[in-house]
Amino acid sequence: MARKIIIDCDPGHDDAMAVLLAAGSPEIELLGITTVAGNQTLPKTTLNARRICSVAGIDNVPICQGCAGPLVRPLIIAADVHGDSGLDGPKFPEPTVPLSDEHAVDFIARTVLASPGEVTLVPVGPLTNIAVAMRREPRIVDAVQEVVLMGGSTERGNYRPAAEFNILVDPEAAAAVFGAAWPVTMVGLNLTHQAGATPQTVERIRSLGTPLSQVVVELLDFFRSTYLAVEGMPDPPVHDPCAVARVGWPDLVRVEKTFVAIETRGEWTAGMTVTDLIGRFGQEPNVNVATVLDKEGFWDVMVKAIAQLGSRQKVPSS
Repeated sequence: MARKIIIDCDPGHDDAMAVLLAAGSPEIELLGITTVAGNQTLPKTTLNARRICSVAGIDNVPICQGCAGPLVRPLIIAADVHGDSGLDGPKFPEPTVPLSDEHAVDFIARTVLASPGEVTLVPVGPLTNIAVAMRREPRIVDAVQEVVLMGGSTERGNYRPAAEFNILVDPEAAAAVFGAAWPVTMVGLNLTHQAGATPQTVERIRSLGTPLSQVVVELLDFFRSTYLAVEGMPDPPVHDPCAVARVGWPDLVRVEKTFVAIETRGEWTAGMTVTDLIGRFGQEPNVNVATVLDKEGFWDVMVKAIAQLGSRQKVPSS
């Protein structure tokens, strides 16, 4: 049976890949896409969600706009990685997929409560929408099947030495989500850095020979250039679809149950996911932490999803 999910995202090149993986795979039933400020401002991330759905022919999934900034902090964006649009690279036509009138927080709460125990939340951006949804409607904590998020790290950060970007943007929201009494899986940088898009992988996508595969190649080419410049990494890691992969194909992502806390007060470490892999704190494990990726299997399902969606994709205008 297909897993029902809501993707909460801030597109973002790897967010786009997560949407494609979910929408192009029979193992996943994509109930909705909610947007949040993060990689870029909320108007841009929402436009990008509509753009990627439009070119991929994903026209039966509601897109709902959410929170425009973190709970208590000023917004940080990642234009140095994702460009001024948040999805630089391809030239997109005007989107044809509409934006829902429903706020993302209301959509999340309504959808989860309509199918208790069946919906998995897959946040792959800052956790603001999820935190607000659980505060506005606390019943979703018991009604959600699980939360599988992309964020954090057991090791170093990316935007800051100790913090991964999604958690850094809104650590107070992350602390609320990690501290709630629902199952949480953290798919962090230690896992997603295993999902590098090598030149061989990009050529494999290019060889599909569809307009959509060309859009994905252009996305990855831009992502490669910025990751090399900013992080010194020649093979850009596609972080966000790793969280989708954990839901649809659990065997692709090995996890370890451990205690994780979110640092909200550190002068140098705010946003750090403090991961106690050896039990030093003596705290009860509260999070499944992703540790090992089946990289070959991951790219197999990713390429298959792009191929599946290819026939519905519209050619970007020049």
